[in-house]
Amino acid sequence: MNNIERERIVFVCSDSVGETAELVVKATIRQFNAQQTIVRRYSHLKSEDEISAMMAEAERHHSFVAYTLVLPELREMIRHEAARLGVIAVDIMGPVMQAFIDVFNDSPKRQAGLLHQLDEDYYRRVEAIEFTVKADDGRDMNAFNRAELVLLGVSRTSKTPLSIFLAHKGYKVCNYPIVPEVQPPIDRLEKNKSKLVGLTMDAEHLAKIRFERLKSMGLPNSAKYASLERVAEELEYAHSLFKRLGCPVIDVTEKAIEETAGLIGEMCYL
Repeated sequence: MNNIERERIVFVCSDSVGETAELVVKATIRQFNAQQTIVRRYSHLKSEDEISAMMAEAERHHSFVAYTLVLPELREMIRHEAARLGVIAVDIMGPVMQAFIDVFNDSPKRQAGLLHQLDEDYYRRVEAIEFTVKADDGRDMNAFNRAELVLLGVSRTSKTPLSIFLAHKGYKVCNYPIVPEVQPPIDRLEKNKSKLVGLTMDAEHLAKIRFERLKSMGLPNSAKYASLERVAEELEYAHSLFKRLGCPVIDVTEKAIEETAGLIGEMCYL
């Protein structure tokens, strides 16, 4: 068996960006012990020749293709090539479009890239990202009043990546680091109680994450920051603060950012 056959590659293609299909494929990969699987994305496909070349590549790698194509001629081409080459091609958008047609008796625009047009929603997301970056790690206390969400947690509980993910969804997010030695701005937090969400994590898991952080920075492994005792102390203090503020708490241990964001959406009606 050659190297090509041993590789796990999933091909994703679209006549637009291809982000939707890639997200679906990556969500699927997480359901398997397949973290080393490569997702190869082909964006803005415009011709049947491009489809043909991409399908031939998928056949050569003994892979399959996930696609979001709205242009009828490209959809037909990928179905034709899939049958000719014996490659499985999964239509991510087609069944939903057909259901919309069948149920609502409507017709699609057949226009690629509508999701990414520069509309009001796009500018709202840009504004949210800029706001969130400036308010990261408690750098702008005044931003609490203008935020839609305030994340609280000790170091390395995914506050920043979660904030940025939610900002890409259009939400203005502040996050504030909890440290036992630093008095939090209780008055500001209590005035924004409805926006607060506490993040916590299993102590041993968090200690391992901090240990890896120290190692990546070339710092001593024996630093107090990554000790289990210190982590447990910080988490206990954080939980006492969450209880005092009466805010919902999410355990992010081994949770994907998307999963945590979904839970926050349910809790805060985002």
